[in-house]
Amino acid sequence: MTIALWRRLLAEFLGTALLVTAVVGSGIMATTLSPDDVGLQLLENSIATAFALGALILIFGPVSGAHFNPVVSAADWFLGRRAGTGLSGRDLGGYVAAQVAGAIAGSVLANLMFDLIAVDFSAKDRAAGHLWLGEVVATTGLILLVFALARSGRAPVAPAAVGAYIGAAYWFTSSTSFANPAVTIGRAFTDTFAGIAPTSVPGFVIAQLVGLVVGLGLLAALYPDAGRAADHVVVPADDRDPALDHRP
Repeated sequence: MTIALWRRLLAEFLGTALLVTAVVGSGIMATTLSPDDVGLQLLENSIATAFALGALILIFGPVSGAHFNPVVSAADWFLGRRAGTGLSGRDLGGYVAAQVAGAIAGSVLANLMFDLIAVDFSAKDRAAGHLWLGEVVATTGLILLVFALARSGRAPVAPAAVGAYIGAAYWFTSSTSFANPAVTIGRAFTDTFAGIAPTSVPGFVIAQLVGLVVGLGLLAALYPDAGRAADHVVVPADDRDPALDHRP
């Protein structure tokens, strides 16, 4: 079964857009409801993000695999090359473009929902070595989790597991776990709680790519045949809806 590429790209666009809407929107709501308690704001933001991510994987996973993240898609392409599984190079390019466009759209949507300027670039500086290290750790852990689940036949629990990991990583990483280049770019378009200054985006993206490389290296050591499971990231191919096949 092959689901048409345009359907998969639409799912990646919508899923990433709604993920960023959840991240940004819950951050705005948190600062409105708890203006004097940053810790409570982060708790509210992380819980909403974790729940939304799990739900979005359930919605869009049967169509595209619910990557919503260029590093996950890149790992899927890289690991699947030898085994003839996972994304093709053409698919990868389309997924990344859809994810970045979706992330920007999601940030704009959140701004508009809360009666803010549609595009208001963030002034929140996040350029620091310890934050970049946090992004390496967050991204490495995400890659390990996603592909370990796929390789061990536990991909059906990915909605809960990935949501739980991101929710926890908000708290145990110094960067609050962006772990996603598309989401990082999208969050530059809002000057709110979840924002990141455009000048800080390159450092975060580079750190995330380093995390991707580290994650792939650890997968090679722990799961040397992980590429065989590339079709099962994030949702098993066998669980995808057969009604959404290649026919227009």
